[in-house]
Amino acid sequence: MDFIPAKTVISGYRENDNWFGNNYNMNIYKGCCHGCIYCDSRSECYHVDNFDEVRAKKNALALIYREIRSKRKTGVIGTGAMSDPYNPYEREYELTRGALELINTYGFGISIATKSDLVTRDIDLLKRIKKHSPVLIKLTVTACDDGLCEKVEPGVAASSKRFEAIRQLSENGIFAGVLMMPVLPFIEDSEENIRGIIRLAHENGARFVYPAFGVTLRQNQREWYFKKLDELFPGMKEKYIREYGEAYECRSPYARQLMSLTRQECERLGLLYKMRDIINGYKKGYYDRQLTLF
Repeated sequence: MDFIPAKTVISGYRENDNWFGNNYNMNIYKGCCHGCIYCDSRSECYHVDNFDEVRAKKNALALIYREIRSKRKTGVIGTGAMSDPYNPYEREYELTRGALELINTYGFGISIATKSDLVTRDIDLLKRIKKHSPVLIKLTVTACDDGLCEKVEPGVAASSKRFEAIRQLSENGIFAGVLMMPVLPFIEDSEENIRGIIRLAHENGARFVYPAFGVTLRQNQREWYFKKLDELFPGMKEKYIREYGEAYECRSPYARQLMSLTRQECERLGLLYKMRDIINGYKKGYYDRQLTLF
């Protein structure tokens, strides 16, 4: 793995972020080797060259140490939006784990999005952070069946392993659940798939399932996605072109019915599915605190 120069790792403070209540954003790694056919981070607008190669920011932990000590407010640091913090290199380099140690030391919370069961390695640290600050773990699952998962997310832990990770996290008191997005139109947007994901989430102790029924396509990402559709689902690209043309947002034609199904199943099983309820759920019992200067 190569290391790239960087001036910063953690973003500035945001008062009320409606995306899972994050106050800061942290990106240690750049690029991704998961090979998911739908990844929006591949888009040109993010300026990530050689996207399939994972690189780390040089001196990332030193930068995080400097930045986190300078923050005047504590809050929840989100990670995983652009590059999975638990890529295969994390086993050796432990940069995400090092960041969690600093987050714990300086009294911040953490919100992690990942597709890797490696997150369970850090349960000990997550439990320590939880004693003083909110902790939220989102495992992305878009396919109930491991076979379909392997097609659309070839370099990722199987869905069954991610459900097992949720079980381990939940058994240790960590607020964990499923990020059910993107649900690919005509591939994953069946009632059987959605019911299966929700059922398995419940059976493994998830606290929530947050859905989005569709996929976004733009720039070179569209070309990549269509290439993969030709390889894996012959004839599907033409169906997308007929249905969506050059549209950026490709919403499932069954989105309304699937949202209704999700609402009914989640309410029946006691799972959260609304953003505000999830934020309130994992932040319950905590409050914003003002940091003194270190």
